[in-house]
Amino acid sequence: MVAAASVVVAVGAVTGMMSAVGDGGGSDRARPGVTASPRLQPLPAVPSPSPSATKSPFPEAGWSEEEKENEKAKASPEPSASRTEQKRRTTSVPTRLYRHPDSRVLDWVRANPDDPRRAVIESRIADQPAAVWFADPSPDSLTSRVRAVAAGGAAQGRTPVLVPYAIPDRDCGGHSQGGAPDLGAYDAWIDRFAAGLGTGEVIVILEPDSIAQSGCLSAGQRADRFASLARAGRVLKGANPRARVYYDAGHSGWNAPEKQAGWLRQAGAASAASSDGIFSNVSNFHGTADEIAYDRAVLEALGGPPGLGAVIDTSRNGAGAPADGEWCDPAGRKVGRAPTLSTGEAGIDGYLWVKLPGESDGCKGAPGTFTPSYAYDLAR
Repeated sequence: MVAAASVVVAVGAVTGMMSAVGDGGGSDRARPGVTASPRLQPLPAVPSPSPSATKSPFPEAGWSEEEKENEKAKASPEPSASRTEQKRRTTSVPTRLYRHPDSRVLDWVRANPDDPRRAVIESRIADQPAAVWFADPSPDSLTSRVRAVAAGGAAQGRTPVLVPYAIPDRDCGGHSQGGAPDLGAYDAWIDRFAAGLGTGEVIVILEPDSIAQSGCLSAGQRADRFASLARAGRVLKGANPRARVYYDAGHSGWNAPEKQAGWLRQAGAASAASSDGIFSNVSNFHGTADEIAYDRAVLEALGGPPGLGAVIDTSRNGAGAPADGEWCDPAGRKVGRAPTLSTGEAGIDGYLWVKLPGESDGCKGAPGTFTPSYAYDLAR
């Protein structure tokens, strides 16, 4: 069996996303971008920790955070050690995530009030908070666009999730265009991104695939990229000390934890000055239990200051990864656990929807476009 990389790039490849790409007019509206990822040579599979998945006392998605916490309280009047630790770790962070008002799924819901699939898609996907991606390397309106999303979250007392995605050679193979022309331009881009973060709580998913998929770079190129990523983390946290910055750990079917941790350490992920921990499973399908075990192994190998945690993309992992390693709109997948910053799992800071369910990888619809039939299959 082979496992493909969870690559996400802006034009010509595999994953769609809610995206705040520039429109050349300085608009502050974060709009979906047509995205996709390249058909890469599959990577050798690394055996996953594959713990037995425990049955959740509530459905994978569709429950509000308040409902889930009430159910947990009924089932366990006394808080467990892990839950107490998690609560202590996130005391200063609003427990509710921000849903940005612009996305392709919301556009579809508003435009199709009589579609019989609408109610399911709206309640299971459109009503959930999802990440906002910034994939345009042009910096002209970047600060104002980031500020609009950060301010929207702050106004509601909720935490927005932002994804800067402009590292040069971001698909590590040149299969598609996109990204800053060089690291100097990228550093300047990050400065402008950071300037829009404001002073409220924000979560930053820093450059998906930038570390896990760096094996195609030369040692020198990799060192330069990692130095730029470490700088990015310092700049983001320096601009807004309440920003929580997470670094790319790939997923449980990709690199071994020790290898991934070594690269993460070089990229600044073990430094409190630049990092709050790691993220995994972006745009992929691996089950939550596998990701929890993998992320804990990576964090243990990473070392670093106490308090480093992990966030997991659960947007499409409700049925786990396909046995055949298929990555392009595979059949039988389901939305995963609803986004939350209250996981009840030690070291796991949140379950996030980084990839927006229903945006095609390029097989059930044009790459990056919202495909209602695919969304309905995922949601029902």
